[in-house]
Amino acid sequence: MRHWVCCLVVVLSANLSAFAAPPKPTGETIVSPDAQLELLFTRSEKITGGLTEGPTVAPDGSIYFSDIPFGADKGMILRFDPKSKKTMVFTRNSMKSNGLKFDAQGRLNACEGSDFGGRAVVRYDLTTGKRTVLADKYQGKRFNAPNDLVIDREGRIYFSDPKYLGTEKRELEHRAVYRIDTDGTVIEITHEVEKPNGVALSPDGKTLYVADHNNGTDQIGSDEVPKKGAMKVYAFPLGADGKVNGPRKVLYDFGTQNGCDGMTIDSKGNIYITARSLKRPGVLVLNPEGKEVAFIPTGESQPDDTTEAVGLPSNVTFGIGAESKTLYITVDKSLYRINLKSEGFRLPAKN
Repeated sequence: MRHWVCCLVVVLSANLSAFAAPPKPTGETIVSPDAQLELLFTRSEKITGGLTEGPTVAPDGSIYFSDIPFGADKGMILRFDPKSKKTMVFTRNSMKSNGLKFDAQGRLNACEGSDFGGRAVVRYDLTTGKRTVLADKYQGKRFNAPNDLVIDREGRIYFSDPKYLGTEKRELEHRAVYRIDTDGTVIEITHEVEKPNGVALSPDGKTLYVADHNNGTDQIGSDEVPKKGAMKVYAFPLGADGKVNGPRKVLYDFGTQNGCDGMTIDSKGNIYITARSLKRPGVLVLNPEGKEVAFIPTGESQPDDTTEAVGLPSNVTFGIGAESKTLYITVDKSLYRINLKSEGFRLPAKN
């Protein structure tokens, strides 16, 4: 039984038409300077605020992604079909899902955030639509707001737990990165990060990449005065047990500009990080040493005091099969794609 229940309005374009065309991409080993972003979907439902997030590729090549509004609306998980170019609703109550990932068994795993969300890591069976909570606590205390996740070769789920939204009170002292083992055990991987957001693993599983995106508030839109902190991307070395076994490395520092949200990896180990900088919004591609090798703009430079920022990316994923060199990007309240020269990294499927 299929659980995407209705078709949404789909907006198609040869390029980024929601606002002025961004500059050309750079880094010809990764992307042609003539490659253009293609608009695939823009929110049409009357829900308030928020953004699209968490794109992930399913075994059939379709792209699932979250649409996260502000407030009591629970948000949706959507499914874009590259063949028909239609976007359908997978669930109308995503419990404020954010990051999504398919595991080797073809099950959809989701981080559910705060602001009336589930504050848990859950798993969906695509055949039945059943949602199962994998973890919602650490040492008896509720998670802050699970944000993004990545799955290793052993099937263990690494996920970040910051907090950006909602009136829910934090129970945990740290905003940390955790791991759910295959037996359901939850362990803390690191809290040596101010506010962890996007996470990714190197193809060999020996490095965990973590975006530190500290916007300085637990509740966007409140009267709290933000005190911005780290806007960096770290590389943590992992041992054979998948735990941190050495000092972290600062892979990239955005300075005073907003930093990385979600990220993904290509087959050569390059890291594709979504830069939410108003000065330079786009997908920044770094090699494992932290050197910029490409940049894919998703918007134009904007002043720091702009009241309605546009073109800010939130997360990325590669397609599979014929689209293994296609990068999908959630930007503002939309979904885009662009053809690259590089191929995405994907763990082998399991029976």
